[in-house]
Amino acid sequence: MFMAGKAHYMVMRVNLDCNSCCRKMRRILLNMKEIETHLIEKQQYRVSVCGRFVPADVAIKIRKKMKRRVEILEIQELSNVDTGFVDQMPRVLPQPALLYN
Repeated sequence: MFMAGKAHYMVMRVNLDCNSCCRKMRRILLNMKEIETHLIEKQQYRVSVCGRFVPADVAIKIRKKMKRRVEILEIQELSNVDTGFVDQMPRVLPQPALLYN
């Protein structure tokens, strides 16, 4: 699967309800050679990955290793690979946590 697909940016929703789940997700993403960069947003239950991969294959691999449901929210195909993946990733602004009393 390494270098098997075109360059993609994918956003997924995964239930990351505790710190150990986030650590496990981080470890899984770091061990996947086809993923160049990743961003884990625990508050929004979102995981963004960027690299050369087939989106469905990455989602299935994460689902099997995390044993949790993975929902693909967005997939973007990156066109100009020569400039690097990080330059083409959409800007993600941190969203403040809403507290309800």
